[in-house]
Amino acid sequence: MVTSSESVDVQVIVTGGGAIGLASAWEVARRGRSVLVLERFSRGHDRGSSAGLERQWRVQYSEERWSRLALETLPRWRELEAAGGRRLVHHTGSLWFGRPGVATSEGELRAAAAVMDRLDVPYDWLTAAEIEKRFGFVRLPAGHEGFYQADGGVIDVRGTLATLAGLGAAAGVRVREHERVLAVEPDGTGVTVHTERAVHRAETVVVNAGACGAELLRDLGCPVDLHVFRMSSGYFARRSAAVDPPTWYAFLEPDASGANRSFYGFGSNPWTGGDLLRAAPDTEVPVTGPDPLAPHPPDAGDLARTADWVRAHLPFLIPELTGASTCLAALPADAARQFLIGSLAGRIPDGERIVVQAGGWAFKFVPAFGRICADLALDGHSTRHESATVLS
Repeated sequence: MVTSSESVDVQVIVTGGGAIGLASAWEVARRGRSVLVLERFSRGHDRGSSAGLERQWRVQYSEERWSRLALETLPRWRELEAAGGRRLVHHTGSLWFGRPGVATSEGELRAAAAVMDRLDVPYDWLTAAEIEKRFGFVRLPAGHEGFYQADGGVIDVRGTLATLAGLGAAAGVRVREHERVLAVEPDGTGVTVHTERAVHRAETVVVNAGACGAELLRDLGCPVDLHVFRMSSGYFARRSAAVDPPTWYAFLEPDASGANRSFYGFGSNPWTGGDLLRAAPDTEVPVTGPDPLAPHPPDAGDLARTADWVRAHLPFLIPELTGASTCLAALPADAARQFLIGSLAGRIPDGERIVVQAGGWAFKFVPAFGRICADLALDGHSTRHESATVLS
């Protein structure tokens, strides 16, 4: 780790040391280019979008292009696992259920099933009674149904960060921690990056700044409508090890204001074990204040609703909270644009020297998006870019 306050000149600078930032840096370094990662906090911190222990892995989406991207990304995960010698995606299964026709931020049940049909992805369609018998849920409304997809599962977040950090270090990636980026200034010969500690110079810059990405893009003269939300999760003890559900998502009717009232959850972590399972409301609480990364406690109302839902429908869990956590999500305001990824060519002067990935539920696409960012930074284009939403 670089610790001096002296400037560093490299071919590529990556702003943000989260999962996609580290993946981008590793992809650059493994191609023989010098790269520097600038991280505002310490590596592995829990303030940003790479916080927590786990993320759901799934291939089902209501939009076919995202399912195709997930299927294309799985071999990249296997490549990353082989390089790092550690399993990161665990196929514990994915269960989606609720009332067909209810649309949430995750899509809609019948639409997702139709996409899987077109792509020949196998799944089991289940009634509410079958879901209860097979997975241990109780008192689901009679009109609820859904599907189980065996290739779904859970991603090891900490393992992913550690693997990418180790591979990056071995490939020559340099990381400066506790160095906040203040400004990014492209010109005809490169990019100047101003931080709280130094001034750096690179040929291109990859902005993987998560919740802080909107601020950097605005200051560049390229504003994006990126909304930052805080998500709260609760942890509940299992009554016994006899029931261990797959990852799950319950599609529930929105409230009178149209707000999402759905819930999701996980089984036990295959890499840590233990009897604490996470369940959470799919509620997006807008982040207010000048600093989106400032610590904030979990939302008490969301946690209480989750405990009530666990008490009503998950008898294999003790409904009293044993812990809670939060994680940030930066999402484009346009619901049809789930991910922003591309260069700023044509948007600002010398914009081809700035590559941006911002927004969306992107952890499952970490190795794919890292590769795309490296392609754009080094070659100015990517043949893998078509599946992702571009900046326009």
